[in-house]
Amino acid sequence: MVIGILSLIVALVGVDQLFKYLVITYLEPVGSIPLIKNVFHLTYVENYGAAGGILQGKQALLIIVTTIVILALFILLILKKFPGRFFPWMVGLVVAGGIGNLCDRIFRGFVVDYLDFCWIHYPVFNFADCCVVVGVLFIAVIILRSEQKTKKSKADTQKGDG
Repeated sequence: MVIGILSLIVALVGVDQLFKYLVITYLEPVGSIPLIKNVFHLTYVENYGAAGGILQGKQALLIIVTTIVILALFILLILKKFPGRFFPWMVGLVVAGGIGNLCDRIFRGFVVDYLDFCWIHYPVFNFADCCVVVGVLFIAVIILRSEQKTKKSKADTQKGDG
């Protein structure tokens, strides 16, 4: 399973970097292309901070923290410290997204963002961000469901003891 997750990480980082290359090549010169006018645009943004533009200009801090988190998750993946079959794959998604944006910070000095849902005035984001968010959401769901099962089994055990 570890080989599969590592392959997924490599593939997703490759897709992310390909998208960003295409965005820099074709979108940067024009700035923005409305795909659905006033709803969804492809908009070139250089993000010098983190999610939503927080921590602007703190590239060194972001690189250090991201590297530590990625290395920790990577080691835990290799050591098979995550439960179940699905959970490690979601950690792989988070790692892939982190590596994609880390590559930008190290080699470009900023993260390339381009997905712009302008109708909700949400910050522009990218494919790597999607990987992180989807991975974290599924991890949260897995943890919450596990806690619910634990509470239910404790309640069932207590009913049986009564």
